[in-house]
Amino acid sequence: MSRTKVAVIGSGNIGTDLVIKLKRVAQNLEIAVLVGIDPASDGLARARRMGISTVDSGVQGLIEHPEFAEIDIIFDSTSAQAHVSNAEALRPFNKRLIDLTPAALGPYVVPAVNLDAHLDAPNMNMVTCGGQATIPIVAAISAVTPVHYAEIVASIASKSAGPGTRANIDEFTETTSEAIKEVGGAEQGKAIIVLNPAEPPLIMRDTVLALVSNPDREAIRASVVEMVAKVSAYVPGYRLKQEVQFTQLDDSESVATLTGGVEKGPGLWKVTVFLEVEGAAHYLPAYAGNLDIMTSAALQVAEKIAANQSLEAAR
Repeated sequence: MSRTKVAVIGSGNIGTDLVIKLKRVAQNLEIAVLVGIDPASDGLARARRMGISTVDSGVQGLIEHPEFAEIDIIFDSTSAQAHVSNAEALRPFNKRLIDLTPAALGPYVVPAVNLDAHLDAPNMNMVTCGGQATIPIVAAISAVTPVHYAEIVASIASKSAGPGTRANIDEFTETTSEAIKEVGGAEQGKAIIVLNPAEPPLIMRDTVLALVSNPDREAIRASVVEMVAKVSAYVPGYRLKQEVQFTQLDDSESVATLTGGVEKGPGLWKVTVFLEVEGAAHYLPAYAGNLDIMTSAALQVAEKIAANQSLEAAR
């Protein structure tokens, strides 16, 4: 069975890690080109050593590349602002785009939650690293009971945050907050990212706080555990840090603040879930779980698209 040819735009941390995954573990995909704008970047140098064709003149160089016509899927791991330009330049060529920036031009996609609903979308947005780690948990709780409010905190090692991540902090919070509602199912959402400068660098940690009414605690625990298993199937380092916590809230003023001033009545509980994500260390060290969960999720999406294309071609 022939494999689907793909290209990666962006030769920074995320793009380089994705290229290594495509070369080492992809089943239905073949990396054809890595695209950058800095001829001296480590990512382009590594790709060349791996025998992968490279372009150092951006998306226009990709369009002019001899293999461009054969490429079906393009990953964009640049920045939110750059993705807007890249998507516009690529629009006439009907390529499938998988966006690893917070640009959010296409539908939000979290593989464990809603991948099948968006397989035909021309531009799929992978939200953010924090979103990929926490939105499945919000969705797991929402599957059992309405979530009035969900807040996530993603703490990542400062060393794992490259220039693209740092340039996208505002987009990170906005995109993740929207996806908490749209994909996770919460009525309201908030996202916070923390760049931790600790030495030695700490592994990615994520906290999910959800407000629900009169929860079925055992059902929520079971739903969260099931969802963690779904995510860890494509991100092996994804795991619960401890059991799901439940706290009954009595302070109506605090509750009103958290829920945007909407009184939810008695029986309100806070559900807290603690997660950690250990990276596969394909490019950066294992503490960079934020990098690994993004590239692993994007790879999962592309593998499913390619597998579907193969099935349709065989019919």
